[in-house]
Amino acid sequence: QVQLVESGGGLVQTGGSLRLSCAASGRTFSNYYMGWFRQAPGKEREFVATISWSGGNTYYADSVNGRFTISRDNAKNTVYLQLNSLKPEDTAVYYCAAPRQGVYTTALNQYIYWGQGTQVTVSS
Repeated sequence: QVQLVESGGGLVQTGGSLRLSCAASGRTFSNYYMGWFRQAPGKEREFVATISWSGGNTYYADSVNGRFTISRDNAKNTVYLQLNSLKPEDTAVYYCAAPRQGVYTTALNQYIYWGQGTQVTVSS
């Protein structure tokens, strides 16, 4: 079992930045690829970014590529999502998640561990 707790959300103006954190506990954090997803009001949850065990491989949704950066610190059991150049359409609840060990995927249904989410609101 892996427990995930997100933090760092808030209200920011268009063009601003936020840094989200996700603290993991339970099983060995470094054994898991990690992902970030988001869900806007009235919309389905969607993939944002994923990162490999070592942090050497990352992948982003087209909508955030070049603006968001995913990273991890295995010594701290924490994964981060740096959000830059924020737009109103980035407003959503952001979730960190982990798939089964050894699985590297962007598919939402492959992620089995989820945090409670943190709200990001971007004002225009």
